[in-house]
Formats: sequence, C-alpha cells, structure tokens
Amino acid sequence: MNSRTALLIAALSGGFTVAIGAFAAHGLKGNITPYLLQVFEKGVQYQAWHTLALFMCAILMRIQPSKAVSYAAILFTLGIFCFSGSLYMLALTGIKWFGPITPLGGLCFIFGWIALAVSALRSTEVTP
Repeated sequence: MNSRTALLIAALSGGFTVAIGAFAAHGLKGNITPYLLQVFEKGVQYQAWHTLALFMCAILMRIQPSKAVSYAAILFTLGIFCFSGSLYMLALTGIKWFGPITPLGGLCFIFGWIALAVSALRSTEVTP
C-alpha cells in the first residue's frame, strides 16, 4: 500500500466512522438491545482508533517509507473491515455467524501494531 491509498482509506474511514457513530447514537438506540448497541459502539470505537493509526501510517510512508509501515497500513485496513465490520453486522442482523470474524480483525490490529514496532526498530533518525 502506498501513502496516497492509505490516506484515502483513512479519510473515507474517518468520515464513515463519524456517520456510523451518529447512526448508532440516534438511529439504533431503542431499536436494538442495549447489549447489541454496545457491540456496535465497540466497532465504532476500534474503527476510530485504527483510522487514526492508518492516517499515521500514511504520514510515516511519506517521511520514511518502509515495507513494515505499508504492511501495518494493510493490516489496520483489514482489521477495520473484519473487526468493526463484523461487529456492525452482528449488531444489525443478530446473526451470530459474524462473531467468529471479529477475532481475525483483532489479530490484524495486533499484527499491524507489531509491524509498526518493526518499522521503528529498523528506522534511522530523519533530520530536517
């Protein structure tokens, strides 16, 4: 993944996070159980944090490109789709089949953070 793609995905994900968070706050309250609303909100929360991480990856790729940062961006993107997406679908449909997808997204998030750590270990100081 290149910095332009990562920045585009982060921007779209950021806008979607705001929209879906508002949808949860105003459209879902009273229409699904409190537990499923909490599940949905957890998806929004993790999407927001990892959208920021993806944005950080886009910036890092411009400052000091590395395969590890590119892999982190890919993993954060996959994590958003698998983790948050499965929680959204579980909350909206009640279909428990989406539940087992969530941990795969969580693993993507974890490996994304590990990839960033690898990038930090391999990086050199950039002086202005």
